[in-house]
Amino acid sequence: MTTTFTSEKDNLDCDAECNRKRWRQLIFGVVCMFMIANLQYGWTLFVVPLHEAHGWTITQIQFAFTLFIALETWGTPIAGWIADKLGPDWGPRVAISAGGALVALGWTIVSMAHSLHVLYFGNAVAGLGAGAVYMTCIGIAVKWFKDSRGLAVGLVAAGFGTGAALTVIPMRMVIAASGYQSAFLWFGLVQGALILIMAQVIRAPYPGEAPAVRAVKVKQTGHSYTTPEMLRQPVFWVLYTLRLMMVAGALMVIANLAPLARAFGVAELALWGTTTLSAGLILANLSDGVGRPFFGWLGDRIGNTSAMAISFAVGAAGYYLMSVTGHHPLGYAVFAGVIFLCWGAIFSVFPAMNTDLFGPEYATANYSILYTVKGVAAFLLPLGTLLVTATGTWNSVLFLAAGISVLSTILVLAVLRPAEHRHHADEQGHAERVRRPFMRATTA
Repeated sequence: MTTTFTSEKDNLDCDAECNRKRWRQLIFGVVCMFMIANLQYGWTLFVVPLHEAHGWTITQIQFAFTLFIALETWGTPIAGWIADKLGPDWGPRVAISAGGALVALGWTIVSMAHSLHVLYFGNAVAGLGAGAVYMTCIGIAVKWFKDSRGLAVGLVAAGFGTGAALTVIPMRMVIAASGYQSAFLWFGLVQGALILIMAQVIRAPYPGEAPAVRAVKVKQTGHSYTTPEMLRQPVFWVLYTLRLMMVAGALMVIANLAPLARAFGVAELALWGTTTLSAGLILANLSDGVGRPFFGWLGDRIGNTSAMAISFAVGAAGYYLMSVTGHHPLGYAVFAGVIFLCWGAIFSVFPAMNTDLFGPEYATANYSILYTVKGVAAFLLPLGTLLVTATGTWNSVLFLAAGISVLSTILVLAVLRPAEHRHHADEQGHAERVRRPFMRATTA
Protein backbone atom coordinates (compact mmCIF):
# COMPACT_ATOMS: atom_id res chain seq x y z
CA MET A 1 0.00 0.00 0.00
CA THR A 2 1.34 3.43 -0.96
CA THR A 3 -0.07 6.74 0.19
CA THR A 4 -0.41 9.35 -2.58
CA PHE A 5 -0.50 13.06 -1.76
CA THR A 6 -2.44 15.27 -4.17
CA SER A 7 -2.09 18.66 -2.47
CA GLU A 8 -0.41 20.44 0.42
CA LYS A 9 -3.66 20.25 2.42
CA ASP A 10 -3.99 16.53 1.75
CA ASN A 11 -0.36 16.13 2.79
CA LEU A 12 -0.94 17.93 6.09
CA ASP A 13 -4.18 16.01 6.77
CA CYS A 14 -2.44 12.72 6.09
CA ASP A 15 0.49 13.71 8.30
CA ALA A 16 -1.91 14.47 11.17
CA GLU A 17 -3.72 11.16 10.77
CA CYS A 18 -0.49 9.20 10.38
CA ASN A 19 0.92 10.95 13.42
CA ARG A 20 -2.03 9.66 15.47
CA LYS A 21 -1.51 6.20 14.00
CA ARG A 22 2.15 6.08 14.91
CA TRP A 23 1.49 7.11 18.52
CA ARG A 24 -1.15 4.38 18.80
CA GLN A 25 1.35 1.86 17.51
CA LEU A 26 3.93 3.14 19.96
CA ILE A 27 1.48 2.60 22.84
CA PHE A 28 0.78 -0.95 21.66
CA GLY A 29 4.53 -1.56 21.65
CA VAL A 30 4.88 -0.21 25.19
CA VAL A 31 2.14 -2.57 26.42
CA CYS A 32 3.93 -5.54 24.85
CA MET A 33 7.14 -4.49 26.56
CA PHE A 34 5.39 -4.29 29.92
CA MET A 35 4.39 -7.91 29.48
CA ILE A 36 7.94 -9.22 29.05
CA ALA A 37 9.67 -7.05 31.68
CA ASN A 38 9.31 -9.50 34.56
CA LEU A 39 11.08 -12.24 32.66
CA GLN A 40 14.32 -10.30 33.07
CA TYR A 41 13.90 -7.76 35.85
CA GLY A 42 11.74 -9.92 38.11
CA TRP A 43 14.17 -12.85 37.95
CA THR A 44 16.21 -11.67 40.94
CA LEU A 45 13.15 -12.31 43.18
CA PHE A 46 13.20 -16.03 42.33
CA VAL A 47 16.89 -16.74 42.91
CA VAL A 48 16.77 -17.24 46.68
CA PRO A 49 13.42 -19.17 46.69
CA LEU A 50 14.82 -21.55 44.05
CA HIS A 51 17.97 -22.02 46.14
CA GLU A 52 15.98 -22.71 49.31
CA ALA A 53 13.53 -25.09 47.60
CA HIS A 54 16.04 -27.24 45.74
CA GLY A 55 19.45 -26.58 47.26
CA TRP A 56 20.89 -25.51 43.90
CA THR A 57 23.79 -23.08 44.16
CA ILE A 58 23.34 -19.45 43.19
CA THR A 59 25.78 -19.98 40.31
CA GLN A 60 23.71 -22.90 38.99
CA ILE A 61 20.49 -20.92 39.24
CA GLN A 62 21.99 -17.85 37.58
CA PHE A 63 23.03 -19.98 34.61
CA ALA A 64 19.29 -20.21 33.85
CA PHE A 65 19.26 -16.41 33.68
CA THR A 66 22.31 -16.57 31.41
CA LEU A 67 20.43 -18.89 29.05
CA PHE A 68 17.40 -16.60 29.10
CA ILE A 69 19.54 -13.61 28.09
CA ALA A 70 21.40 -15.63 25.47
CA LEU A 71 18.27 -16.96 23.74
CA GLU A 72 16.48 -13.63 24.14
CA THR A 73 19.22 -12.07 22.04
CA TRP A 74 20.52 -14.77 19.72
CA GLY A 75 17.03 -15.65 18.54
CA THR A 76 16.21 -12.07 17.55
CA PRO A 77 17.76 -12.16 14.05
CA ILE A 78 15.12 -14.73 13.08
CA ALA A 79 12.30 -12.63 14.54
CA GLY A 80 13.74 -9.47 12.98
CA TRP A 81 13.95 -11.10 9.57
CA ILE A 82 10.32 -12.30 9.83
CA ALA A 83 9.10 -8.88 10.96
CA ASP A 84 10.79 -7.15 7.98
CA LYS A 85 10.23 -9.87 5.36
CA LEU A 86 6.50 -10.55 5.80
CA GLY A 87 5.52 -6.91 5.44
CA PRO A 88 4.12 -4.25 7.76
CA ASP A 89 0.95 -6.18 8.68
CA TRP A 90 1.89 -9.85 8.89
CA GLY A 91 5.54 -9.50 9.89
CA PRO A 92 4.98 -7.89 13.31
CA ARG A 93 1.80 -9.92 13.92
CA VAL A 94 3.52 -13.28 13.37
CA ALA A 95 6.68 -12.38 15.29
CA ILE A 96 4.89 -10.96 18.34
CA SER A 97 2.25 -13.71 18.44
CA ALA A 98 4.95 -16.37 18.44
CA GLY A 99 6.74 -14.44 21.17
CA GLY A 100 3.65 -14.30 23.38
CA ALA A 101 3.05 -18.03 23.07
CA LEU A 102 6.67 -18.80 23.96
CA VAL A 103 6.60 -16.47 26.96
CA ALA A 104 3.58 -18.28 28.43
CA LEU A 105 5.04 -21.71 27.65
CA GLY A 106 8.46 -20.88 29.07
CA TRP A 107 7.31 -19.73 32.49
CA THR A 108 4.81 -22.60 32.68
CA ILE A 109 7.72 -25.01 32.20
CA VAL A 110 9.81 -23.19 34.81
CA SER A 111 6.95 -23.34 37.31
CA MET A 112 7.10 -27.15 37.14
CA ALA A 113 10.90 -27.47 37.12
CA HIS A 114 12.30 -29.98 39.62
CA SER A 115 15.66 -30.29 37.91
CA LEU A 116 18.18 -27.80 36.61
CA HIS A 117 17.76 -29.11 33.06
CA VAL A 118 14.04 -28.30 33.05
CA LEU A 119 14.72 -24.91 34.63
CA TYR A 120 17.25 -24.16 31.91
CA PHE A 121 14.94 -25.33 29.12
CA GLY A 122 12.00 -23.24 30.36
CA ASN A 123 14.12 -20.12 30.62
CA ALA A 124 15.51 -20.69 27.13
CA VAL A 125 11.97 -20.93 25.70
CA ALA A 126 10.92 -17.77 27.56
CA GLY A 127 14.03 -16.02 26.26
CA LEU A 128 13.14 -16.79 22.65
CA GLY A 129 9.67 -15.37 23.20
CA ALA A 130 10.84 -12.21 24.95
CA GLY A 131 13.40 -11.53 22.22
CA ALA A 132 10.81 -11.82 19.43
CA VAL A 133 8.50 -9.34 21.18
CA TYR A 134 11.27 -6.92 22.12
CA MET A 135 12.97 -6.75 18.74
CA THR A 136 9.76 -6.37 16.74
CA CYS A 137 8.51 -3.52 18.91
CA ILE A 138 11.83 -1.68 18.62
CA GLY A 139 11.79 -2.12 14.84
CA ILE A 140 8.29 -0.66 14.62
CA ALA A 141 9.33 2.38 16.66
CA VAL A 142 12.35 3.32 14.52
CA LYS A 143 10.31 2.93 11.31
CA TRP A 144 7.43 5.17 12.43
CA PHE A 145 9.57 7.93 14.01
CA LYS A 146 12.37 9.08 11.74
CA ASP A 147 12.29 12.56 13.27
CA SER A 148 12.72 11.39 16.89
CA ARG A 149 14.00 7.83 16.84
CA GLY A 150 15.81 8.03 20.15
CA LEU A 151 12.75 9.25 22.02
CA ALA A 152 10.42 6.74 20.34
CA VAL A 153 12.70 3.78 20.95
CA GLY A 154 13.29 5.01 24.48
CA LEU A 155 9.56 5.11 25.23
CA VAL A 156 9.01 1.60 23.88
CA ALA A 157 12.08 0.27 25.66
CA ALA A 158 10.90 2.02 28.83
CA GLY A 159 8.02 -0.43 28.91
CA PHE A 160 10.62 -3.16 29.30
CA GLY A 161 12.45 -1.17 31.97
CA THR A 162 9.46 -0.11 34.07
CA GLY A 163 7.08 -3.02 33.57
CA ALA A 164 8.59 -4.95 36.45
CA ALA A 165 8.23 -1.94 38.77
CA LEU A 166 4.43 -2.33 38.61
CA THR A 167 4.56 -5.93 39.77
CA VAL A 168 7.54 -6.21 42.15
CA ILE A 169 5.37 -6.06 45.25
CA PRO A 170 2.50 -8.24 43.86
CA MET A 171 5.03 -10.80 42.66
CA ARG A 172 6.76 -10.91 46.05
CA MET A 173 3.33 -11.28 47.69
CA VAL A 174 2.43 -14.23 45.45
CA ILE A 175 5.79 -15.86 46.12
CA ALA A 176 5.33 -15.41 49.88
CA ALA A 177 1.70 -16.62 49.91
CA SER A 178 1.65 -19.39 47.29
CA GLY A 179 5.27 -20.10 46.40
CA TYR A 180 7.47 -19.15 43.50
CA GLN A 181 5.84 -21.83 41.30
CA SER A 182 2.48 -20.04 41.35
CA ALA A 183 4.13 -16.72 40.54
CA PHE A 184 5.90 -18.21 37.53
CA LEU A 185 2.73 -19.91 36.27
CA TRP A 186 0.15 -17.15 36.62
CA PHE A 187 2.32 -14.22 35.65
CA GLY A 188 3.54 -16.17 32.62
CA LEU A 189 0.05 -17.08 31.42
CA VAL A 190 -1.44 -13.61 31.89
CA GLN A 191 1.50 -11.83 30.27
CA GLY A 192 1.55 -14.22 27.32
CA ALA A 193 -2.18 -13.80 26.73
CA LEU A 194 -1.98 -9.99 26.70
CA ILE A 195 0.92 -10.10 24.22
CA LEU A 196 -1.19 -12.26 21.87
CA ILE A 197 -3.99 -9.70 22.03
CA MET A 198 -1.66 -6.77 21.24
CA ALA A 199 -0.13 -8.69 18.34
CA GLN A 200 -3.39 -8.48 16.43
CA VAL A 201 -3.37 -4.66 16.26
CA ILE A 202 0.30 -3.69 16.07
CA ARG A 203 2.01 -3.10 12.71
CA ALA A 204 4.79 -1.21 10.90
CA PRO A 205 4.07 1.71 8.55
CA TYR A 206 3.19 1.12 4.90
CA PRO A 207 5.51 2.71 2.30
CA GLY A 208 5.01 6.47 2.43
CA GLU A 209 2.71 6.31 5.45
CA ALA A 210 5.05 7.58 8.16
CA PRO A 211 4.75 11.37 8.59
CA ALA A 212 7.09 13.51 6.52
CA VAL A 213 10.15 14.64 8.46
CA ARG A 214 10.50 18.39 8.74
CA ALA A 215 13.61 18.63 10.94
CA VAL A 216 16.21 16.11 12.09
CA LYS A 217 19.05 17.32 14.32
CA VAL A 218 21.29 14.27 13.89
CA LYS A 219 22.97 13.01 10.74
CA GLN A 220 21.06 10.14 9.08
CA THR A 221 21.97 7.90 6.17
CA GLY A 222 20.17 8.25 2.86
CA HIS A 223 20.68 4.56 2.06
CA SER A 224 19.13 1.53 3.78
CA TYR A 225 21.88 -1.04 4.28
CA THR A 226 21.07 -4.74 4.16
CA THR A 227 22.45 -6.77 7.05
CA PRO A 228 25.45 -8.09 5.03
CA GLU A 229 26.23 -4.52 3.92
CA MET A 230 26.02 -3.29 7.50
CA LEU A 231 28.41 -5.98 8.73
CA ARG A 232 31.05 -4.70 6.30
CA GLN A 233 31.02 -1.22 7.87
CA PRO A 234 33.79 -0.59 10.48
CA VAL A 235 31.59 1.75 12.51
CA PHE A 236 29.17 -1.10 13.21
CA TRP A 237 31.90 -3.12 14.94
CA VAL A 238 32.94 -0.13 17.03
CA LEU A 239 29.30 0.19 18.11
CA TYR A 240 29.13 -3.56 18.80
CA THR A 241 32.27 -3.56 20.97
CA LEU A 242 31.13 -0.60 23.06
CA ARG A 243 27.72 -2.12 23.65
CA LEU A 244 29.32 -5.43 24.67
CA MET A 245 31.49 -3.71 27.26
CA MET A 246 28.63 -1.74 28.77
CA VAL A 247 26.13 -4.59 28.87
CA ALA A 248 28.64 -7.05 30.35
CA GLY A 249 29.63 -4.70 33.14
CA ALA A 250 26.07 -3.73 33.99
CA LEU A 251 24.62 -7.26 33.94
CA MET A 252 27.05 -8.40 36.63
CA VAL A 253 25.45 -5.86 38.97
CA ILE A 254 21.79 -5.65 37.97
CA ALA A 255 21.27 -9.43 37.89
CA ASN A 256 22.49 -9.59 41.49
CA LEU A 257 20.70 -6.66 43.12
CA ALA A 258 18.93 -8.93 45.62
CA PRO A 259 22.10 -10.87 46.66
CA LEU A 260 23.91 -7.51 46.79
CA ALA A 261 21.31 -6.08 49.20
CA ARG A 262 21.58 -9.15 51.41
CA ALA A 263 25.37 -8.99 51.43
CA PHE A 264 25.19 -5.32 52.43
CA GLY A 265 22.71 -6.24 55.19
CA VAL A 266 19.95 -3.89 54.01
CA ALA A 267 17.53 -6.21 52.15
CA GLU A 268 14.87 -6.41 54.86
CA LEU A 269 15.41 -3.02 56.50
CA ALA A 270 12.45 -0.63 56.31
CA LEU A 271 12.51 2.14 53.70
CA TRP A 272 9.60 4.21 52.32
CA GLY A 273 6.98 1.93 53.82
CA THR A 274 8.43 -1.31 52.47
CA THR A 275 11.72 -3.21 52.59
CA THR A 276 14.90 -1.69 51.18
CA LEU A 277 15.10 -4.45 48.58
CA SER A 278 11.58 -3.77 47.32
CA ALA A 279 12.14 0.00 47.38
CA GLY A 280 15.44 -0.38 45.56
CA LEU A 281 13.95 -2.61 42.86
CA ILE A 282 10.99 -0.28 42.32
CA LEU A 283 13.22 2.80 42.10
CA ALA A 284 15.66 0.95 39.85
CA ASN A 285 12.98 -0.09 37.38
CA LEU A 286 11.35 3.35 37.38
CA SER A 287 14.77 4.95 36.79
CA ASP A 288 15.41 2.50 33.97
CA GLY A 289 12.10 3.54 32.42
CA VAL A 290 12.97 7.23 32.73
CA GLY A 291 16.51 6.79 31.44
CA ARG A 292 15.50 5.13 28.18
CA PRO A 293 13.36 7.95 26.74
CA PHE A 294 15.44 10.68 28.40
CA PHE A 295 18.76 9.63 26.89
CA GLY A 296 17.04 8.81 23.59
CA TRP A 297 15.56 12.32 23.54
CA LEU A 298 18.96 13.75 24.48
CA GLY A 299 20.62 11.83 21.64
CA ASP A 300 18.06 13.23 19.18
CA ARG A 301 19.15 16.73 20.17
CA ILE A 302 22.86 16.72 21.01
CA GLY A 303 23.96 13.61 19.11
CA ASN A 304 24.04 9.97 20.08
CA THR A 305 27.73 9.85 20.96
CA SER A 306 27.40 12.79 23.35
CA ALA A 307 24.39 11.18 25.04
CA MET A 308 26.37 7.93 25.38
CA ALA A 309 29.36 9.65 26.96
CA ILE A 310 27.17 11.40 29.53
CA SER A 311 25.27 8.23 30.48
CA PHE A 312 28.43 6.11 30.74
CA ALA A 313 30.20 8.67 32.95
CA VAL A 314 27.23 9.06 35.32
CA GLY A 315 26.90 5.26 35.45
CA ALA A 316 30.55 4.92 36.51
CA ALA A 317 29.88 7.31 39.39
CA GLY A 318 26.77 5.29 40.34
CA TYR A 319 28.69 2.02 40.63
CA TYR A 320 31.39 3.60 42.76
CA LEU A 321 28.98 5.40 45.07
CA MET A 322 26.97 2.19 45.54
CA SER A 323 30.14 0.59 46.94
CA VAL A 324 30.54 3.52 49.34
CA THR A 325 26.92 4.01 50.51
CA GLY A 326 25.20 0.68 49.70
CA HIS A 327 25.41 -0.50 53.33
CA HIS A 328 22.76 2.11 54.19
CA PRO A 329 19.15 1.67 52.95
CA LEU A 330 18.92 5.09 51.30
CA GLY A 331 22.31 4.75 49.61
CA TYR A 332 21.43 1.32 48.24
CA ALA A 333 18.08 2.46 46.82
CA VAL A 334 19.29 5.77 45.37
CA PHE A 335 22.34 4.40 43.60
CA ALA A 336 20.47 1.35 42.36
CA GLY A 337 18.28 3.98 40.68
CA VAL A 338 21.29 5.83 39.24
CA ILE A 339 22.79 2.60 37.86
CA PHE A 340 19.51 1.67 36.16
CA LEU A 341 18.99 5.22 34.87
CA CYS A 342 22.21 4.95 32.87
CA TRP A 343 21.66 1.28 31.96
CA GLY A 344 18.47 2.37 30.21
CA ALA A 345 20.43 4.61 27.84
CA ILE A 346 21.96 1.55 26.19
CA PHE A 347 18.54 0.48 24.93
CA SER A 348 17.52 3.77 23.33
CA VAL A 349 20.67 5.45 22.07
CA PHE A 350 22.20 2.36 20.43
CA PRO A 351 19.15 1.32 18.32
CA ALA A 352 18.52 4.91 17.28
CA MET A 353 22.14 5.35 16.22
CA ASN A 354 22.17 2.01 14.43
CA THR A 355 19.16 3.07 12.33
CA ASP A 356 20.59 6.56 11.74
CA LEU A 357 23.77 4.91 10.41
CA PHE A 358 22.22 2.10 8.35
CA GLY A 359 18.67 3.17 7.43
CA PRO A 360 15.10 2.10 8.34
CA GLU A 361 14.14 -0.48 5.70
CA TYR A 362 16.01 -3.37 7.35
CA ALA A 363 16.13 -1.76 10.79
CA THR A 364 14.58 -4.65 12.73
CA ALA A 365 16.93 -7.28 11.32
CA ASN A 366 19.94 -4.97 11.53
CA TYR A 367 19.40 -4.00 15.15
CA SER A 368 18.84 -7.66 16.05
CA ILE A 369 22.49 -8.29 15.15
CA LEU A 370 23.63 -5.49 17.46
CA TYR A 371 21.29 -6.80 20.15
CA THR A 372 23.08 -10.18 20.17
CA VAL A 373 25.69 -8.40 22.28
CA LYS A 374 23.45 -9.08 25.25
CA GLY A 375 23.69 -12.83 24.62
CA VAL A 376 27.48 -12.70 24.46
CA ALA A 377 27.61 -10.60 27.63
CA ALA A 378 25.33 -13.05 29.46
CA PHE A 379 28.06 -15.67 29.41
CA LEU A 380 30.28 -13.24 31.29
CA LEU A 381 27.65 -12.97 34.04
CA PRO A 382 29.07 -15.82 36.19
CA LEU A 383 32.33 -13.85 36.42
CA GLY A 384 30.56 -11.59 38.88
CA THR A 385 29.86 -14.35 41.41
CA LEU A 386 33.30 -15.86 40.80
CA LEU A 387 34.90 -12.47 41.50
CA VAL A 388 32.91 -12.17 44.73
CA THR A 389 34.01 -15.65 45.76
CA ALA A 390 37.66 -14.79 45.06
CA THR A 391 37.65 -11.40 46.81
CA GLY A 392 34.97 -11.91 49.46
CA THR A 393 33.25 -8.62 48.65
CA TRP A 394 30.69 -7.31 46.19
CA ASN A 395 32.68 -4.08 45.93
CA SER A 396 35.04 -5.82 43.50
CA VAL A 397 32.16 -6.25 41.02
CA LEU A 398 31.09 -2.63 41.47
CA PHE A 399 34.66 -1.41 40.89
CA LEU A 400 34.93 -3.55 37.74
CA ALA A 401 31.66 -2.14 36.34
CA ALA A 402 32.79 1.42 37.14
CA GLY A 403 36.11 0.86 35.35
CA ILE A 404 34.40 -0.51 32.26
CA SER A 405 32.11 2.53 32.17
CA VAL A 406 35.04 4.96 32.42
CA LEU A 407 36.90 3.18 29.61
CA SER A 408 33.75 3.14 27.45
CA THR A 409 33.30 6.89 27.93
CA ILE A 410 36.80 7.47 26.58
CA LEU A 411 36.26 5.11 23.62
CA VAL A 412 33.00 6.83 22.64
CA LEU A 413 34.74 10.17 22.29
CA ALA A 414 38.06 8.95 20.90
CA VAL A 415 36.93 6.13 18.59
CA LEU A 416 33.17 5.98 17.95
CA ARG A 417 32.62 9.65 17.19
CA PRO A 418 35.40 9.82 14.53
CA ALA A 419 34.18 6.50 13.05
CA GLU A 420 30.64 7.91 12.77
CA HIS A 421 31.91 11.02 10.96
CA ARG A 422 33.99 8.91 8.55
CA HIS A 423 31.01 6.66 7.79
CA HIS A 424 28.76 9.60 6.83
CA ALA A 425 31.56 11.28 4.88
CA ASP A 426 32.27 8.10 2.91
CA GLU A 427 28.57 7.65 2.15
CA GLN A 428 28.23 11.27 0.98
CA GLY A 429 31.29 10.91 -1.22
CA HIS A 430 29.91 7.72 -2.76
CA ALA A 431 26.53 9.37 -3.42
CA GLU A 432 28.23 12.28 -5.20
CA ARG A 433 30.29 9.93 -7.38
CA VAL A 434 27.11 8.10 -8.39
CA ARG A 435 25.27 11.36 -9.06
CA ARG A 436 27.89 12.97 -11.37
CA PRO A 437 27.50 10.57 -14.35
CA PHE A 438 23.73 10.88 -14.11
CA MET A 439 23.90 14.69 -14.12
CA ARG A 440 26.25 14.70 -17.13
CA ALA A 441 23.88 12.34 -19.00
CA THR A 442 20.82 14.50 -18.33
CA THR A 443 22.52 17.75 -19.37
CA ALA A 444 24.19 16.37 -22.50
